[in-house]
Amino acid sequence: MRHLVLKPAFALTLLALPLAACQTGSGTGAATGAAGGAVAGAVMGGPVGAAVGGVAGAAVGGAITADESSRVRTYVVSQRRPSMQVSGPVEVGQPLPPRARYYPIPASVGLQQPYSYTIVNGRTVLVDPQTREVVEIIE
Repeated sequence: MRHLVLKPAFALTLLALPLAACQTGSGTGAATGAAGGAVAGAVMGGPVGAAVGGVAGAAVGGAITADESSRVRTYVVSQRRPSMQVSGPVEVGQPLPPRARYYPIPASVGLQQPYSYTIVNGRTVLVDPQTREVVEIIE
């Protein structure tokens, strides 16, 4: 009996994670990810799917909160850095080209993690300074 419940729940988890990821927008945070994941999960599997999708959506939500995003945006605008042009998509999880110039975000901005930023194709991009991977695109 236990396996009859656990197998479908596991399968639902595998389906809900990609759907929840699609529901998250950049700079929106875990709360929006949880809400989007819950909706996607509910469509796939009713109340149990909503619970699983909500947890999965929160896990893949944005790297920073909406409040942090607003503070970063205000700081970046005040700095007036040039935009770098890149052909092709700029995506979360992908590294930027080595020629990209990164600018540190000072502790006074109040981020929980020490990120750097750059401007790519007119968009503010948060980057992990260790890996050069995009962690958030701030619109």
